[in-house]
Amino acid sequence: MLEIIQDALIDTLKLIPFLFITYLIMEYIEHKTKDKTKETIKKSGKFGPLIGSILGVFPQCGFSVSATNLYAARVITLGTLIAVYLSTSDEMLPIFLSEAVPISTILKILGIKLLIGMIAGFIIDFVINIKNKNKIEEQKIVDLCEKEHCHCEHGIFKSALKHTVNISIFILLITLIINIAIHFIGEETIAGFLQDKPILGPIIAGLIGLIPNCASSVILTQMYLENVITAATMISGLLVGAGVGLAVLFKTNKGIKQNISILCLLYSIGVISGIIIEMVGITF
Repeated sequence: MLEIIQDALIDTLKLIPFLFITYLIMEYIEHKTKDKTKETIKKSGKFGPLIGSILGVFPQCGFSVSATNLYAARVITLGTLIAVYLSTSDEMLPIFLSEAVPISTILKILGIKLLIGMIAGFIIDFVINIKNKNKIEEQKIVDLCEKEHCHCEHGIFKSALKHTVNISIFILLITLIINIAIHFIGEETIAGFLQDKPILGPIIAGLIGLIPNCASSVILTQMYLENVITAATMISGLLVGAGVGLAVLFKTNKGIKQNISILCLLYSIGVISGIIIEMVGITF
């Protein structure tokens, strides 16, 4: 057990410098572009799912929350909201970069998430013709930073440091859990349980993705890097995972039944997409 804890600590400490640099860059970009990003998605109109899926690929503090508030105000369509949710990657990108995952692999995963988000968004808008029902006056937008009290207004350095510490703790805990499970159960047993069942893996990953914070993407990404789950299974969970956007949806959008329907729709798309990717045998 001591060796497991030591290995987890060492692995996490190695990542901290890379995570901090990545978050610092992300915070700088966000502070320079967040207002333009919101304006772009508000003015996207019938091209909302395309714009939303593209913007969602780039990790930005609070973008899924901003999209949720825009939807609650009926400024954007349901298809655009789902496109943002599906393409949002949360902590996957900084973790991948810190672990030196090949750029080609990262681009393929992001590309698939973007494509699925865009297609699903357009289909949803086409089927229910929701844009004609979304002409209600805009409400006030609440940023993720305000929700998490990360004090982003105090500077990008402090904000990046806070995010780095939070994610490092998550990674340490998740790594410990995974390493302990692998030690007592066996890597082959765990991998075989999920990998040999192309339907069960995405279903479980989708449930993990429903966790309304960055923990879900950390868990799924670490499990993938530890070879516990396949890329298709990870993608299922990452497609479902929308950060705290889902929690804000239930708080700001009126109609519990509608919110549950959106949740089920998001989960279904993520799981079905993962199963298809698994069955087709797409590799990264």
